[in-house]
Amino acid sequence: MNKKLIIIGLYLGILMLAACAPEEEPASSDSITGIVWQWESVTEQPAGSTTTVPNPENYTILFNDDGTFEGKADCNSFGGTYSQENGFTITLGPSTMAFCGEASLDADYLDLLSNVAAGGPDGSGGLALETAGGAQRMLFRS
Repeated sequence: MNKKLIIIGLYLGILMLAACAPEEEPASSDSITGIVWQWESVTEQPAGSTTTVPNPENYTILFNDDGTFEGKADCNSFGGTYSQENGFTITLGPSTMAFCGEASLDADYLDLLSNVAAGGPDGSGGLALETAGGAQRMLFRS
């Protein structure tokens, strides 16, 4: 009889502990980290003119959970840090500096990234990054 009570008590204790354990939160659908984003276009405001990036796979950025990022700007690679506190800021770090050709958008891409002031998920599965005042809006897809 005592063994049955002990087993029942242990079983109830385990159930109580399981019920009290914190549930794991599902990954946020608003997360931008862990995704290789490809730059697709930039829109200039207020004119509304859009430039489509001819080879989005050559212009990427990957945000890491630790506040760092890495990416490609055509034939160059780069890295740095970012913050989503008080807007969205990107601080470019080391970058290779090879000449990628006259048609390359590498310098434009890095210049735009270094001036980002706001950004996040665009509501349709993409990422939008904007320079101060929304002067330029960059769109990315995974």
